[in-house]
Amino acid sequence: MDARLRRVNKEIADCKNDKASKITIDLVDDSPFHLIGAFDGPEGTPYEGGRFQVDIVVPPTYPFQAVKMKFITKVYHPNVSSQSGAICLDILKDAWSPVLTLKSTLISLQSLLCSPEPSDPQDAEVAKHYLTSRESFNDTARYWTQLYAGGPGRGSGGVPAGSSGGKPSVADAAAMAGIERAHVERFVGMGFEGGKVVDVLRRLNYRGANVGKVHDDRIVEELLK
Repeated sequence: MDARLRRVNKEIADCKNDKASKITIDLVDDSPFHLIGAFDGPEGTPYEGGRFQVDIVVPPTYPFQAVKMKFITKVYHPNVSSQSGAICLDILKDAWSPVLTLKSTLISLQSLLCSPEPSDPQDAEVAKHYLTSRESFNDTARYWTQLYAGGPGRGSGGVPAGSSGGKPSVADAAAMAGIERAHVERFVGMGFEGGKVVDVLRRLNYRGANVGKVHDDRIVEELLK
């Protein structure tokens, strides 16, 4: 058994023996080098009550090379791509150290949910939302936690209470983008399609205090494109 395999097996065993952390690591297709990690959303954050899964690939030169991690569970966070789950975190890049373990790296991801770094974002649009309207950002992150991570407020059928299920309604799409429904309905009332309205308002960061800085003429110009 080579050193990498011994170390990974030990780390998986140590994680299983530590029930208090509620961090789990499971094999994918019986491979010790392709894993799924999971942890609870931190208390006191919009991610509280959710369970977040992370895809882990252990490289051939581990532990001298950083593991590759990305979120499987969709998460609304400045340092996580809302599309691919890619993560912007220094220890997954140049700040990696061989003393780090799979478990300690997952704990760092859990801590990242507590302390976003919008100045070094993975998702620029989400970072902009975080910086310009924190309350709206928290509402959106909480909604995503309900929708994708099993957070509190889920209705029957595994969707948030008030959600229609199946294809997202315009109201659901607005909630997922952190856009107030009344703003969407105002432009829908002008004859524009709801999904396009949500997309344009999201791209223009039509949220919180920024609403007053984006003129209707600019929005209509984008909607007419």
